[in-house]
Amino acid sequence: MAKTFEKRVSKRKRKVITLNRDLYRNYEENLLEGAKLKEIELKKINVKDQVRTKFNESSIKELAANIEANGLIQPLVVHREKNKYTLICGERRFRAMSSIEVDSAPCFVLEDKSSDELMAIQFSENSSREALHYIDKADGILNYQKATKASERKICKALGISKTDVHRSLIIGKLPKRIREAAKLHDIEKYVLIEFNGIEDKALKKKIERQIVIGEVRKRAELRKILKEGIASNVKGLKKARRKAPTKTSTAAAKKRASSKVSIPSGMTANAFVKAMKSQAKKLDPETRKLLNSLLKETSEVVEIQ
Repeated sequence: MAKTFEKRVSKRKRKVITLNRDLYRNYEENLLEGAKLKEIELKKINVKDQVRTKFNESSIKELAANIEANGLIQPLVVHREKNKYTLICGERRFRAMSSIEVDSAPCFVLEDKSSDELMAIQFSENSSREALHYIDKADGILNYQKATKASERKICKALGISKTDVHRSLIIGKLPKRIREAAKLHDIEKYVLIEFNGIEDKALKKKIERQIVIGEVRKRAELRKILKEGIASNVKGLKKARRKAPTKTSTAAAKKRASSKVSIPSGMTANAFVKAMKSQAKKLDPETRKLLNSLLKETSEVVEIQ
């Protein structure tokens, strides 16, 4: 039975979901169904690993000052399991409130949600913010795929992002940890990592990896320059090898081969001999035929073919 797929949606028509009243309204019948707005003490909220791993401390201080002056405008999102609450969205807000010693915060409380649904909500809220680093985004998409075993097309539908973004993010997410950490530390362009992944020359790739890790390659243009120089160097080395004069050893060997050529006994030319042997080879089994062809090749090197 053939698989059926959802129709593609263009970027212009694709809706970006953010965690505000629009999201609550759009997901009222599925992901956020049954969510209740409730005041919860911060000490009762457990903070696990989030999609976002890079935080700007100065921006958190600004956010804290804003919350202190105007209150929390956008509630946190938590998931309740028995008497425990786990933070799903809003770690920046949580950190900001903790820094000004706020005791409690308004929260959307979710219950009985699967891990897939919680990851979708968490990713949608974080990816809609420009400050989310592309490495965090890649890690989030890869973790979602590992948890759900979903195809790229299903991930597109669940998270509301393009197939290109999903594909590139999965490439980046699967790169070695030290490269991903260097990308955040040195603010490396994401296209550097994407193009790095496609390098086939192992020696050149290893060299560039070291440069990425220490922050010497941060821009796409820098990577392309290194690749161009590397290709030019390989071509130059190949031409040099071709122009290299034959050594004494190789010359002597050639003379020896020339002097060792013998003539076929009178009555049969070398061509006739080779043709006769080839006609007989057709009647042999593949292994024997292969061996005979090898012998014929060696014979042609030591006899004078007319």
